[in-house]
Amino acid sequence: MEEEVVNKHKPWLEPTYHGIVTENDNTVLLDPPLIALDKDSPLRFAGEICGFKIHGQNVPFDAVVVDKSTGEGIIRSKEKLDCELQKDYTFTIQAYDCGKGPDGTGVKKSHKATVHIQVNDVNEYAPVFKEKSYKAAVVEGKQHGSILRVEAVDADCSPQFSQICSYEILTPDVPFTVDKDGYIKNTEKLNYDKEHQYKLTVTAYDCGKKRATEDALVKISIKPACSPGWQGWSNRIEYEPGTGALAVFPSIHLETCDEPVTSVQATVELETSHIGKGCDRDTYSEKSLHRLCGAAAGTSELLPSPSGSLNWTVGLPTDNGHDSDQVFEFNGTQAVRIPDGVVSLDPKEPFTISVWMRHGPFGRKKETILCSSDKTGGDLHMTQFFRGNLAGLTIRSGKLADKKVIDCLYTCKEGLDLQVPEDGGRGVQIHASSSQAVLTLEGDDVGELDKAMQHVSYLNSRQFPTPGIRRLKITSTVKCFNEAACIEVPPVEGYVMVLQPEEPKISLSGVHHFARAASEFESPEGVSLFPELRIISTITREVEPEGDGSEDPTVQESLVSEEIVHDLDTCEVTVEGEELNPEQESLEVDMARLQQKGIEASHSDLGVVFTGVDTMASYEEVLHLLRYRNWHTRSLLDRKFKLICSELNGRYLSNEFKVEVNVIHTANPVEHANHMAAQPQFVHPEHRSFVDLSGHNLASPHPFAVVPSTATVVIVVCVSFLVFMIILGVFRIRAAHQRTMRDQDTGKENEMDWDDSALTITVNPMETYEDQHSPEEEEEEEEEEESEDGEEEEEITSAESESSEEEEGGPGDGQNATRQQQLEWDDSTLSY
Repeated sequence: MEEEVVNKHKPWLEPTYHGIVTENDNTVLLDPPLIALDKDSPLRFAGEICGFKIHGQNVPFDAVVVDKSTGEGIIRSKEKLDCELQKDYTFTIQAYDCGKGPDGTGVKKSHKATVHIQVNDVNEYAPVFKEKSYKAAVVEGKQHGSILRVEAVDADCSPQFSQICSYEILTPDVPFTVDKDGYIKNTEKLNYDKEHQYKLTVTAYDCGKKRATEDALVKISIKPACSPGWQGWSNRIEYEPGTGALAVFPSIHLETCDEPVTSVQATVELETSHIGKGCDRDTYSEKSLHRLCGAAAGTSELLPSPSGSLNWTVGLPTDNGHDSDQVFEFNGTQAVRIPDGVVSLDPKEPFTISVWMRHGPFGRKKETILCSSDKTGGDLHMTQFFRGNLAGLTIRSGKLADKKVIDCLYTCKEGLDLQVPEDGGRGVQIHASSSQAVLTLEGDDVGELDKAMQHVSYLNSRQFPTPGIRRLKITSTVKCFNEAACIEVPPVEGYVMVLQPEEPKISLSGVHHFARAASEFESPEGVSLFPELRIISTITREVEPEGDGSEDPTVQESLVSEEIVHDLDTCEVTVEGEELNPEQESLEVDMARLQQKGIEASHSDLGVVFTGVDTMASYEEVLHLLRYRNWHTRSLLDRKFKLICSELNGRYLSNEFKVEVNVIHTANPVEHANHMAAQPQFVHPEHRSFVDLSGHNLASPHPFAVVPSTATVVIVVCVSFLVFMIILGVFRIRAAHQRTMRDQDTGKENEMDWDDSALTITVNPMETYEDQHSPEEEEEEEEEEESEDGEEEEEITSAESESSEEEEGGPGDGQNATRQQQLEWDDSTLSY
């Protein structure tokens, strides 16, 4: 207990200290002074202060005890301080006593006090100009308030030594002066004839009167009197589609002729009123646009572009182009009748009418199209015929269109854009119209306004924009002091020429001709019309030769075809020949899959039309699902269909892809079996009766399963008879062998007759056949090729011989029966 009483109390410090130290000194002046108190004083050791401890990272200070008994200490820097690197420091400090005795045990520490130290600056740095030389040009004969500004900076940290207090022109006898902010102006009117250029030496002083180590050189050129206006612009700018934003005034600048301009306002206008609806928009059908913009279903297009199924606008005059929106002209005498079923309106429900309208040059006569008023006693003039231009006339019943949908429908795909870099256009205010057709720039600094104007660009986001002229116009207002217009800047007029985009070639390819069994056409699934359809689009580009083509005149540009990806908005499948008969045939597609794709299908007796903006791959998938059904195929031989796809409401059309499908009819095998079994004695090849299949195109994968024409059968029979007569003349002395040769010839005729995979011949299974004529048949075929140039007399003799053969009968009939068994057709492997 006695030892604890010896050092009973901790040292005590003020909670906060503030200090100042100069860059070239190391002793810190503290307020209040650094004194640690201990209530154990005046006891030795316990009442004395033995040291201070500083807490903090990278603190360039230490604390030293000056008097142990009084607790006085000082703080000093351990290294040279630099105000430019760090202006102040903050750390904590603790005091500790000497403990209980000389051995230093039982030391007690004070609380941590906070120390704030500020480093005072020394004027060690001289001013430095931002540029070594400055250039400016002024027009003669005017008193300029400011020609240019020179600017210097000082690296010292304090406001006193870091600020530039004055500038001075060292060159004597020059008509210029510079103020404390570095602005140079002329003191008298300048004369171009007297001096073309002045060279000035300018220096700077900081507030500590320290001069710049290097002076700045200023060159001021004198220009003769000028006319104010925009300079450095081109009146024609070519825009290549698909290149993004194009700066329309990359080198423009405003010449103010050194007038004391305080503000400039420039308005850039893009005039596109000559393009359909006022600017370049997607030219899909109104129905497709409504679907793209998220409008609810039920939109009916009353003035569609003419097509096979939408043909009621065929007789109306149009603007004769698909590059932009198709506009229809009405002269006040003609009209179109909308077919029944196109529009379905509920008179109790609200409806929305969308239309682009332009009145014709017929005066200001009032025209009322719709009448709806609760007023009484007023006169309403209903107009029956319209005079002017209409486009995009749609009507939708039900909920009114949302504002977002309307904004989407009429959003322009072209306009003016301005992307100002960080180092340009400072202080320039920019205002843009909602349609991006008008940009207004306003600023006080002409140079910064010039930089902003140089970044004004034209942008067309369409993949295939409407080619043609887009007119540009710049109107400007320049104000001087007292907000008065001091100079007149003439307007600038030019145009952007949007070049013709590379026209895509939409190619449809696949199987043009195939045959299927009648049962497939009559099945609920039907037959797929385009099972292997492929849709691609290509553009052809000119590729310049490598190197300098001007050196070799024989080097020519080459054309390269490049595949691209874009959307389609229509694919139309039409039947060629007679229209579809709904009572026995139809074109069907999975409607659920269509709804997933956002594609609609409209059916008619002419075919089916798929509409909706979607990818080529989606249209491929949809067309793969299209199937043709016919549940009365007995009289059907073939059907031909034509497919055409388009993009941008008919602006780009594909090739006509035609498909012919044939129906394979099969004979009744039971009837053939009965016939053969009942009358085997009449089974001669020249008297055999088949079901008439002429006119049918029977398709089979087997190379010989093709129905021969009548002319082919006649030729083969005649050649066979001719061969037979030659063999008969050569081997006349061999009477026994003659009958064999005639039987073989008869078998050859049987083989050459209707070789069709769809026919089945059934013979008596009790009969047998021995294959004993194969080598002789091969010899017969060789002799047939050598005897094609026979004479007609031999053909007559052959016919007479044939008649005698029929009278003889006998063994030849048996051989024919066995030969028939060999020719029984196995159609188990045939596919339809």
